[in-house]
Amino acid sequence: MTAKYWLNLIFLVFFIFIPAVAFADKNLSGDDIVVSGDTTTGQLRPTAQNDSIFNFLQDSGEISAEDPTQIGKALTSNDLWGRIKNGYGMPNQQSQYTTNHEAWYASRPDYIKRMVSRSQKYLFHIVQEVEKRGMPTEIALLPMIESAYNPQANSSSKASGIWQFMPTTGKYFGLNQTWWVDNRRGVTAATNAALTYLQKLHVMFGTWDLALAAYNAGEGTVQRAIEKNRRQGLPTDYASLPLPPETRNYVPKLQAVKNIMTNPAQFGLDIQPLDNRPYFNKVSVPSQIDAHLIAQLANITFDEFSALNPQYKRPVIAANGLVQEVLLPVNAVEAFQANLASYDKPLVNWQTYNAQHGEKVASIADKFGISLAQLREVNGLNSGDKIKQARPILVPTNTTTENGNAINTEENVPSEDQSPIAKKTDTTVTAAVLRPATHKVVKGDTLASIARRYNTSVNVLLTTNHMKNKNVKLGQTLTISDRESTKVDKLSSKQNKSVIVKLRTKSSVKFAKVKTKRIVVLNAHKKSSKSKRG
Repeated sequence: MTAKYWLNLIFLVFFIFIPAVAFADKNLSGDDIVVSGDTTTGQLRPTAQNDSIFNFLQDSGEISAEDPTQIGKALTSNDLWGRIKNGYGMPNQQSQYTTNHEAWYASRPDYIKRMVSRSQKYLFHIVQEVEKRGMPTEIALLPMIESAYNPQANSSSKASGIWQFMPTTGKYFGLNQTWWVDNRRGVTAATNAALTYLQKLHVMFGTWDLALAAYNAGEGTVQRAIEKNRRQGLPTDYASLPLPPETRNYVPKLQAVKNIMTNPAQFGLDIQPLDNRPYFNKVSVPSQIDAHLIAQLANITFDEFSALNPQYKRPVIAANGLVQEVLLPVNAVEAFQANLASYDKPLVNWQTYNAQHGEKVASIADKFGISLAQLREVNGLNSGDKIKQARPILVPTNTTTENGNAINTEENVPSEDQSPIAKKTDTTVTAAVLRPATHKVVKGDTLASIARRYNTSVNVLLTTNHMKNKNVKLGQTLTISDRESTKVDKLSSKQNKSVIVKLRTKSSVKFAKVKTKRIVVLNAHKKSSKSKRG
């Protein structure tokens, strides 16, 4: 027995025990998917996906362009289209549905041109992952009918990304969706999830056309159609099943795209050749850094950065870990790493401002010298004039106020129409906790340049790292900060000013990190016990 036989047997046994909830349908027939820049050619229908189990196959990671021994089959053709054709493994299903879709695509050469141009950033990676899993390479063409390879594509049912994951489906596959990031749009994460899901469906239904039908309509829809035909003594192949109109057109649409990409001249089209080599590599970046700064240091446009990293929703790339990864064009990686190593200015130009209920959005914009439109866009604010509920928002750091704090990535910031995430307190000054961060010393670093980069001081670095002098060694790891001082500390010690803070309990005093003796002096109390609630 072959290894493939045993692998399929293991998958089959695994999926027999999947909970029934995994077969719930997502009825998305009729939804439209909005693809930026393609409005002249109409709208595409989205996929319908189903809740599923968490990934059982991990992303294999990006291939290095400098290591051809790892690329293997990638070097058999200079053109990526040729490589895709060599990997076809699905039976051709020509029908009137297919002919209709061929005519639709053939009559829109500009649409095809834009779609192929977008695909060049992602297609090599997807083909690579498809081949590693032993899947037919037609699967790599699926985003063309899902999203026209637009990572910003959204459907009216909230499906998102090139693979059009629904929110619930994405959560089952570990695709985080927070105020900061939506990994359904992430190129590598969403591709891994989509291929895993398709493999699961192939094991369940036995053929790729039925797997694709289930990817579109949901496992439950396809399973019920099969059972209905069995009861009536009818065939249970894809063409014979009573499926929704969108699903009936789904596989023929992929077949049409396959036919066009295989022989574009037959349809009067000229398809752009694509290099059969990696377009991007994964690169480690600090845990908090401006997205625009990454693009600047990599010598690429911000649009190029966003196209490769569409999952980031805010101007700051922020994570709870010490480092994180972004995608950069292969030819930009070396420049980025060199420029980052020599960059000695702050990496983040945004801070958290604690906006209060009823506060005017325009007033906040004026206070921080930012346009109203940009403030709304950066924070996902609606068109209302006032903040509906107390919440932290991102503002520039070029203006400081007593309510501005370092960015706290652990806080799940709500949208304007969500319920509050934390109870309101009576303190007008809040303390933002900055999680521990480290910096690995690279060539050209000095303690002063490191301090400037992280918006701290040399003395703080010396104290935090128990250093006797300012000398640093190549490869040395420095702790940047355990906790940022609160604004109360800064106002009382540095500026020698006081602020009025309404405290309900003595524990609130501890939260504000102000010594009891200091409060007694400022308020002319003889004893700390004289302080009353409120």
